[in-house]
Amino acid sequence: MERVPQEAGAAEAQGAVAGRARWFLAGAGALVVVAVLAYWLGSSGGNGEGAAPRPSATPTPSATLTVSEVFKRVGPSVAVIQAGKSLGTGVIAAEDGTILTAHHVVKGTEDVTVTFADGTKAKAVVSSSNPKLDVATLKPAELPEIVVPATLGGAAAVGAPVVAIGNPLGLTYSVSTGVVSGLNRTAEDGDLSGLIQFDASVNPGSSGGPLLDARGLVIGIVVSIADPGGDEAFAGIAFAVPIGAALGGDEGDGPPGGGPQI
Repeated sequence: MERVPQEAGAAEAQGAVAGRARWFLAGAGALVVVAVLAYWLGSSGGNGEGAAPRPSATPTPSATLTVSEVFKRVGPSVAVIQAGKSLGTGVIAAEDGTILTAHHVVKGTEDVTVTFADGTKAKAVVSSSNPKLDVATLKPAELPEIVVPATLGGAAAVGAPVVAIGNPLGLTYSVSTGVVSGLNRTAEDGDLSGLIQFDASVNPGSSGGPLLDARGLVIGIVVSIADPGGDEAFAGIAFAVPIGAALGGDEGDGPPGGGPQI
């Protein structure tokens, strides 16, 4: 499996179903009786205990978003990371502009530049690093005028839809979709475990980018791909560190494992 060292809508369908009832009545008198009875049942005229709740004038929004809505919501939180010759992705994780990314993207260099979604460029320093989990945080020297942190959290479930945003092969702000293929996966060399397996397309340059659920929540940080051909090409299997582990793991000293870095 390889990590990914990096090179830097959807149509909404709305429908309404209207039920039609036709009353076949013998005469005008019967029509009046039915109308009065319907009014009484639907109002507080009776004891009201059997009355159905009236529909709200404002529809309740769905908990899930279309892919284009996810991108529109989270895109401003995604950044391009240039670390020496390595290109990767990061996601703004806090109001102070702290960026979460993959450790192997920034490993071994102090020359780190962050480009935010609005075009703002800034130097950044590595403020924390966990090689064992392959995650790191960056502190930019400058911030955009408007900082848009992503919402972190949410659980992954096998078969659930996911969205990845990143900079594969230098194609910045690319979006891919797929599903969670498996949970608690271990890298080929065993150095990384507890990973989310997913099949949304990612490639070199995607590492450090957010893996999102259908509500636009960051559920993982993309770190590697399976590469049976040894050519650093996506084979339909990718891995992300769960966001809980990325935020709460202890610092480690070992080298990152888990396959080709993207």
